Amino acid sequence: MAIKIKCPSCESEGSISLLNQEFSGPYRCWKCRSLYTINIHEGAVVSIEPLSEEALEKLKELEELKKKFRRQ
Repeated sequence: MAIKIKCPSCESEGSISLLNQEFSGPYRCWKCRSLYTINIHEGAVVSIEPLSEEALEKLKELEELKKKFRRQ
C-alpha cells in the first residue's frame, strides 16, 4: 500500500510503501532532504514533525540496542 506524504517544507509530494496501515518513524523528503517523524494510522498521515540529524542517530542506536537484546 502506497501512502502519499506532502512535505511541509517544499510542498512536494512523496510516497511510502507499507505492508500494513500503521507506521511511526522517520521520513526524509526526496526533494529537499528535510527529515521528519511521521505517524500513519489507518492509511492516513496523522502527524508529521521535524526531526534533527542527531535525533535520527539516537533513534538508530536505540533500534540497534532493541535488536541486540531481542536476539538473546
